[in-house]
Amino acid sequence: MKKLIALTLSLVVIGSALPVFAKQECEAKASMAAPMESKDIVDTAVEAGSFKTLVKLVKAAGLVDVLKGDGPFTVFAPTDAAFAKVPKHILDKLGKDKNLLKQVLTYHVVAGNVMAKDVVKLKSANTVQGKAVAIAVKHGNVFLNKNTKVVKTDITTSNGTIHVIDSVLLPPGLLK
Repeated sequence: MKKLIALTLSLVVIGSALPVFAKQECEAKASMAAPMESKDIVDTAVEAGSFKTLVKLVKAAGLVDVLKGDGPFTVFAPTDAAFAKVPKHILDKLGKDKNLLKQVLTYHVVAGNVMAKDVVKLKSANTVQGKAVAIAVKHGNVFLNKNTKVVKTDITTSNGTIHVIDSVLLPPGLLK
């Protein structure tokens, strides 16, 4: 009788543990099936094909190694169409002044990995450049500095996240 009770208790214990082990095994398989993105921010931008101007300027500013570094970084990435909206005299000025170009580009970068679900909770974010970018949610859309719309979010890379924006952010008071 004692053996039967012991056997029954063993089966109950094993039976109750099986769902826990099965869940852990499923979670382990899921994490192996969805490996972390292997391309960094720069390689992801190059592959996308819509950030040619941004990549060209990142190279000109000498920031490629930084954005290929460990991070994590969050980049608000203007598309080629966004750069096309920048007045020619400002682009010319940026092309002639590497330090100014670095300041504008680093104004698009936030240290850390900030996903869309986190961005919508913020009123501002400190950029690597040193000045904060204002964040507001209007009609379900995220805007930076009132007029720059985030058009695509959460492009994950091996060293951070890219959020695509529809215009170039210019740090307040930098370009006069």
